Amino acid sequence: MTAPRPHLHPAPADLASEGAVLDLIFVEGFTGQTVIGIHDSELHRPQTIRIDLTAGVPRPPACDTDQIGDTIDYGVVRERLQRLLKEHRLTLLESFAQTIADILIGEFGAHWVRVVVVKPRKFDDVESVGVAIERRRPVPAGKP
Repeated sequence: MTAPRPHLHPAPADLASEGAVLDLIFVEGFTGQTVIGIHDSELHRPQTIRIDLTAGVPRPPACDTDQIGDTIDYGVVRERLQRLLKEHRLTLLESFAQTIADILIGEFGAHWVRVVVVKPRKFDDVESVGVAIERRRPVPAGKP
């Protein structure tokens, strides 16, 4: 069974209905090693995790300027994920996914994100386990 492809799913319809049409930038199938988990067997050596993410931004200026500085650079996102894998001290995939969402919104300016974090072959009889979350940028106070 193939994992869901987050970039094939549109951003939430309620964002489009608010006039917030989004361009979607995605990183699919990022894999790395990290120590994460709650079981003793997970806390002493790195294990593989896979990350799929989609970040929605209102039509970025890069559509007109053709300049990478005017959009989210997925190469820089990749580097940030690599750093996160080395530095975090989280135990739950939910917390890890939330941290990624916070990074995409806070550091990269995404307005909406979908983050999928997977432990492939965590169990012998299961292809993968994981979490998928969606978050959106908080609406500033005083705005509808």
